[in-house]
Amino acid sequence: MFALCADSAGTYLTSLDWTIAIDLLVLIAVAVMVLIFFKRRNSIKLALVFSAYLLLYCVVWVINGLLGKLYVTKMILSVVGMFMIGAFIVVYQTDLKVSFSKLAHIGEKSGKSETDVTYEEMKAGANEIVRACQTMAKNNVGALIIICPGAVPPHILDTGTILNANVSCGLLESIFNTHAPLHDGAVVVKGNKILGAGCFLPLSQEVNISKELGTRHRAAIGITEENNDIFAVVVSEETGIISTVTAGKIRRYMTPESLSEQIEQAFGISTRPRKEKVKEHKFL
Repeated sequence: MFALCADSAGTYLTSLDWTIAIDLLVLIAVAVMVLIFFKRRNSIKLALVFSAYLLLYCVVWVINGLLGKLYVTKMILSVVGMFMIGAFIVVYQTDLKVSFSKLAHIGEKSGKSETDVTYEEMKAGANEIVRACQTMAKNNVGALIIICPGAVPPHILDTGTILNANVSCGLLESIFNTHAPLHDGAVVVKGNKILGAGCFLPLSQEVNISKELGTRHRAAIGITEENNDIFAVVVSEETGIISTVTAGKIRRYMTPESLSEQIEQAFGISTRPRKEKVKEHKFL
């Protein structure tokens, strides 16, 4: 593809008309989308490499089209371009799967009716999560709980087992019991319901994550990088430390009070009157 574009450069550049504006707009749009993709995954260095390659290729493409030289450089850049596309697909295959899954679910609804959840029910659910995390931390049982105040990503629920059960300390402890079949995945919570368990999350590609943090922490960071509305709670199996993650930022050594406060904020009930009702949104 790269070679074909370069071979036709001379013809293209000598017959410019209004259609070049469309080509330039398409090129700019694709470049911007790729740069945004890298930025959202904190891959700024890769974004710079991509920009440098694109600029160099455009310069060589123009020179080769006007002067008919730089054949070797053109060939090398064409091979490098194909290699970069292949490497991109391999390295970001999980992200590409997520993107295609989102496209496949556009316009779909979860099928769950819109219901009212009282302040008391939300508060009780938050307390149950805190109790479960405390118990699991004392027993060094690993856990990963994500709380979705808005729409639940369908590609996450599709990877696990649907439960639609009320949040309870006992149920959470049973799910994350090391002998339970669903303990390795994440639990998805919305309102006072556990929607699914054993769900697999995209791992963060951030290279600066501490080596002390395991797969659960990397998964919590990854899902909150992908969706800033999601709040994650992680209990370390090795140390029993409770951590919370929002927007890709992790906070460790949570006390019961601080954990309860953050969970209530994630539920959106920390500043609400006691009798006010919180309305769940329809899942997308």
